[in-house]
Amino acid sequence: MGSQGRKSALMICGDYMEDYEAIVPFQALQAFGIRVDCISPGKRSGDKCLTAVHDYMGYELYTELPGHSFPLNANFDEVKPELYDALIIPGGRFTELLCVDDKVLNIVTKFNEANKPIATTCHSQLILVSAEAMKGKACTGFPSLKFVIHLAGGVWKDPEPVTSCVLSGNVISAIGWPAHAEYIDILFRLMGVKVTGNQNRSVLMLCGDYVEDYEINVPFQALRGLGCKVDAVSPTKKKGEKCVTAIHDDEGAQVCSEKQGHNFIVTANWDEVKVENYDCLIIPGGRSPEFLVMDDKVVSLVKEFGDKNKIISAIDQGKLLLAAAGLLQGKRCASSYSMKAIVKVAGGELVKADSVTHGNLVTATGWPALPAFISDLVNILGISVAIAMTLNPDSPTSPVQWEETRAVLCGCLGRHVL
Repeated sequence: MGSQGRKSALMICGDYMEDYEAIVPFQALQAFGIRVDCISPGKRSGDKCLTAVHDYMGYELYTELPGHSFPLNANFDEVKPELYDALIIPGGRFTELLCVDDKVLNIVTKFNEANKPIATTCHSQLILVSAEAMKGKACTGFPSLKFVIHLAGGVWKDPEPVTSCVLSGNVISAIGWPAHAEYIDILFRLMGVKVTGNQNRSVLMLCGDYVEDYEINVPFQALRGLGCKVDAVSPTKKKGEKCVTAIHDDEGAQVCSEKQGHNFIVTANWDEVKVENYDCLIIPGGRSPEFLVMDDKVVSLVKEFGDKNKIISAIDQGKLLLAAAGLLQGKRCASSYSMKAIVKVAGGELVKADSVTHGNLVTATGWPALPAFISDLVNILGISVAIAMTLNPDSPTSPVQWEETRAVLCGCLGRHVL
């Protein structure tokens, strides 16, 4: 495990880790060619960790809801920290268990002694405290940890605003998942990722209640992390109001289960949207497209993006709006079982791939395809992501090469480009 040249990150996982705080870095890094190995003590590759949704639902403290089953892809006992370029520790209640696990603390110590990036969120700073890696470091996190950071010899920084991170030496810290855009930006820079090209692109996302949890948030945070302006709008909600999301997960039944997910905050007012101000439209899936497709002004907006030859993208059920706007005729599309009949009747051509680009249209099968989808979208937006790759990781003086992520991804992410 680990990488012999290609950049890689190690993620320490556990049951009831925060759902977003695991999936966003996991999929965002993969989208740009960085391997992410996920491990947990007492579990092996193929085992799953249960995740937890942490969000404020009107009570004094955040509410915890059941999240996804997150599959691990590496074996804890076989990990060699020296082969990785960064360590990621999500927040969540599992940190209370792992902060007294000597093997976990040994991994953290090795990363810290090598001055490699360590990214923490919410409560995972507790593991760094236990590994004696917080002394002299500035740090933020969930406010209940403030006195703990002081006791460990760290310097507490209030998480203001909640979308901000603190970088102190090799340690990135944040209050939690709302800070993921800045978190990704900092982590990329520390790992030697260079972003060039049209970083100032403007992207509009359509959402409504029961939009798919990952499909709205992962592209939203990943594109913001690259420097794009990303707005999310809903026809019935104002800026600052919330859309409840839906978690769709494979739990062994004939179709996926559905559970309530995080709240997603709308960032712009519908009545102020002008198509000419955006380069790209993203329509996530979930059940929200069923509501949106019944609103003529939403379908008209999608059609206007098509008429003006803008980049249009849809994930899973988001293609329902493309069909209603007449934008699938003659187009090659990626689709899960849920949309195959609709793609066919709308004149589209089904392609067996996770993500498909046909002209200015990008489609994806669903949230497991998000790394390929984001990679394709970034490509068509004209944003270049390059990674400094160590040719010989065991040599501290080895030369590096800059390789465009697109070249890495074409053979490994199930892409189909016309």
